[in-house]
Amino acid sequence: MSHSYASSLYHCVFSTKDRRRMIDVELQPRLWPYLGGIARDNSMKALAIGGVEGHVHLLLSLPSTLAVAKAMQFVKAGSSKWIHDTFPERRDFAWQEGYGAFSIGVSQIDDTKRYIENQAEHHRRHTFEEEFIAFLERHGIEHDTRYVWG
Repeated sequence: MSHSYASSLYHCVFSTKDRRRMIDVELQPRLWPYLGGIARDNSMKALAIGGVEGHVHLLLSLPSTLAVAKAMQFVKAGSSKWIHDTFPERRDFAWQEGYGAFSIGVSQIDDTKRYIENQAEHHRRHTFEEEFIAFLERHGIEHDTRYVWG
């Protein structure tokens, strides 16, 4: 075989520092495309981007040469810098230190896109904390709830 092929799909989730509600409805329509641009500039494909005031969900397809940790570094650092440069009044904006990155299969793409697009509706019934712990449990990731939030 002369080329390498890989399918690396990740549903990534991260929140603002202390889960503060800093991604308001004025910022969201500018931030989501910017996150997509960061992905594109770093050889990723953003298949879906969305969230609510305190956190973001991205469905990313990563190239085989890019680790998910590096992808999250690009996305979070690049977007934080852009927010500070573009919106001086938001100089206290920051992302949390960690993130969740959950692998999905090709057959889950459409459901994951719908889930990300319907975040506002979802969070009328569930908190971010409930949602994130459910992701950890669904993916069999060991965790101690005393230390998940820092």
